[in-house]
Amino acid sequence: MTGHRPFSELTKKFSPERKAHVAAKVRTLKAEMPLAELRQARERSQEELARTLKVGQPAVAKLEKRADMYVSNLRRYIEALGGSLEITARFPEGQVSITNFSELEDADTEPSDRAQRR
Repeated sequence: MTGHRPFSELTKKFSPERKAHVAAKVRTLKAEMPLAELRQARERSQEELARTLKVGQPAVAKLEKRADMYVSNLRRYIEALGGSLEITARFPEGQVSITNFSELEDADTEPSDRAQRR
């Protein structure tokens, strides 16, 4: 035997409290991750993403390392992964969805496409 066991077998004997703690930690880790990890979780390579974005693979690698970028670049990256970008401001009394960036989507879309969406 190699000593390798499935994770489900390792956690089988966990107490209900410990299973709940592990599940909560997994939810937290899935809710927050850097772009490179998000891409990997979506099972996409930098090369695949580069083809979708019509850029070179080094440009994808550089984007994933940036701490500061244009919202339009981030939106294109997220959409290339099959998602949509929403920006939300959180305040003590509640949260607000910022809508300015939906105009960026309209600017990137052909006028005939915008008419079809309305």
